[in-house]
Amino acid sequence: MFATSATAATTAASHVPGGDILVPGWAWLAVLIIIISLVTIDLLMHRDNHEVSFREAVVSSLVWIGIAVGFTFVIWAGLGADAAGQYLAGWLIEESLSVDNVFVWAVILQYFAVPKNLQRRVLFWGIFGALVLRFVFIAGGIALLNRLEWLELVFGAILVFTAWRMVGHANEEIHPENNPVLKLMRRMIPVTADFEGQHFFVRRAGRLFATPLFVVLVMVETSDVVFAVDSIPAILAISRSTFIVFTSNAFAILGLRSLYFVLLGAADRLVHLNLGLGVILAFVGIKMMVGPWLHMNTWLSLVIVATILAITVFSSLRATRKTDAAASAGEKEG
Repeated sequence: MFATSATAATTAASHVPGGDILVPGWAWLAVLIIIISLVTIDLLMHRDNHEVSFREAVVSSLVWIGIAVGFTFVIWAGLGADAAGQYLAGWLIEESLSVDNVFVWAVILQYFAVPKNLQRRVLFWGIFGALVLRFVFIAGGIALLNRLEWLELVFGAILVFTAWRMVGHANEEIHPENNPVLKLMRRMIPVTADFEGQHFFVRRAGRLFATPLFVVLVMVETSDVVFAVDSIPAILAISRSTFIVFTSNAFAILGLRSLYFVLLGAADRLVHLNLGLGVILAFVGIKMMVGPWLHMNTWLSLVIVATILAITVFSSLRATRKTDAAASAGEKEG
């Protein structure tokens, strides 16, 4: 279906997966049309800015997961099984690492006391902006790695260090008020005291004011940039194809808004989340560092990441069930 060529491999080391994949312009155009269509449909379906229920969030999240996984078969048909494995592994890694980003969003929205009926709107535009930024980061990251192969060691080391911080500082509190971007915005831009419905900007006496909703949007975008420093190198350890890395990122990001509302109801139960994500980052970082000498099969990488994620969720749910049972027993005795 898609055109592939081995000539592009001359710019990348032979151990790099996906480095020899060329995708025609019409395939890029088709993917962009699909993404824009999905974003538009999502916007039109939820333009009333109603409060999202947990059940609605679960159904919506399952739909986005189904779309993302279904695209695997499109990649398989057009680019082959190995490319499909790279896409699926990249999507799973991005989806997993995005969970931490979602929790940061929750802290930001809570700090600014964003009404629940406005949270969907700010997250929609936050995710839209993230798609654009991710494409820039991916294209730049791949160009750098193709020119400077030694950067793999640097990116790998960054991932291992991030994994250590994630595990060792799991209980650190996040303080949005200390964010330098927020401090700079408050100094440079006049902001209204209260939310003005779903507006990001309003005019008062001929003067343009930003609303707290715009400040939240900037904070959400800033947090995504910070997390992209971890997630983009992690996916580049799986594939060096711009098409595969971007689509795996895009389909993971598109489902983040629904995932946010799901995780709000399950946050207290994912007690081992940081440990699991830290192990995934460490694995990918080590894989990237040893890549020039030892290449791991893409499907094996996918199985390892999926297994770590499954163990994390299972052990978290088991631990919280034991805690709940102990608490119930204590209440009965009391």
